Amino acid sequence: MKISSRTEYGLRAMVALARMAGHERPVPLRAIAEAEAIPEPFLDQIMAKLRRANLVTSVRGVNGGYHLSRPAEEISVGELVRVLEGSLAPIACVDDADPDSASCDLYAGCHARSVWVRVTKAIARALDQLSLADVMHDDVPLQV
Repeated sequence: MKISSRTEYGLRAMVALARMAGHERPVPLRAIAEAEAIPEPFLDQIMAKLRRANLVTSVRGVNGGYHLSRPAEEISVGELVRVLEGSLAPIACVDDADPDSASCDLYAGCHARSVWVRVTKAIARALDQLSLADVMHDDVPLQV
């Protein structure tokens, strides 16, 4: 499974937003873009999508910007990824939201499909258990 730049930048932007202000004051888009080295026009598109999903709210005007719509502890990484990526399913036949997922002739009896169901559930569980606050305070070494 490959995560898009939109999701990578979206998570970084949300963590930066939580660190900079959380709920208290709006953070200008430019400040987030500069802090995270994200192209501002692309970040604008991401934030619009997050705003429509009620993960952030925006304030217009000279002192405007963005802030989280709820505390960082209440926003899961899974929710964020679903908003920006869509389904977490690595292949179409395990995507419950895809009406064509059952179009494969082997759908009902495919033994390989069970592998992808397990992978999808494991990914969802792992991402849903992480909040933005967890990511902000994560002390895991960044070596892979």
